[in-house]
Amino acid sequence: MKFILTNLALLLLLITLIAISKPAIADSANDSNTQTNESGSNTNITGGYESTTTTTYEDGATNSTTSTSTTTSSSTGSNIPVNSANSPSYSSMSQDVCSMGVSGSISTLGFGASVGKHIRDLNCERIKLSKVLYDYGMKVAAVSILCQDSRVHAAMAMSGTPCPWNGKIGRDAQEMWDKYPELRPDYEDYLIKAEAIAKIDAELLEIEKQEEAKRIQKEQEELAKKIEEEKKKLATLKEQEEVDEEIDIIIIDTVPINIHK
Repeated sequence: MKFILTNLALLLLLITLIAISKPAIADSANDSNTQTNESGSNTNITGGYESTTTTTYEDGATNSTTSTSTTTSSSTGSNIPVNSANSPSYSSMSQDVCSMGVSGSISTLGFGASVGKHIRDLNCERIKLSKVLYDYGMKVAAVSILCQDSRVHAAMAMSGTPCPWNGKIGRDAQEMWDKYPELRPDYEDYLIKAEAIAKIDAELLEIEKQEEAKRIQKEQEELAKKIEEEKKKLATLKEQEEVDEEIDIIIIDTVPINIHK
């Protein structure tokens, strides 16, 4: 038990010494080292120390040496970060407004700018107006305002339900659109499609002409073949007739004729 208590006391003493002791840091600029010799040569200690050496000879001479180190740092403008540029916030402030906000910003060293604006969404406005007209019972007007969009106009024409024309609907409206195609909202696309259709029709017509020419040529060849066969048959019959005539003549010459008195 006494041995254990002794060890505990030593351990507590060791812990206390460690807690109150200060660490020694080498190569510190705050340390002051002084070295004095009566005679001989001394070596200065570098690395941030401030050292003083005093040498005394018989004639009483004294030599003092001081060493100081200085550190200088510099920075260029390219390493300096520029300020951030924040774009302005744009909001429609309502779900029933057909517009959207667009903003942008730029920032450089010593200069920054940010801009923003609202842009109208015309397609959104067209849809909302069409819904309001339909709710009021104006169905033809609701379709008419949608037909101002080139995509809707083309889709209505392709589906066989052309867009209204000054109160006319159906086939009458289609006749007016065909008469005045320049007034179509999809006029440019209409011209492109019309040119493509005309080109394809011309190619098909040319193919049809070639096939018709081949058919006529084939019929002529077959007719010529039949005529040739008929000629051969006629020639064969003629030869047969000539052979028959010769046989008749031979028979007549060989058969005796009796004359009765």
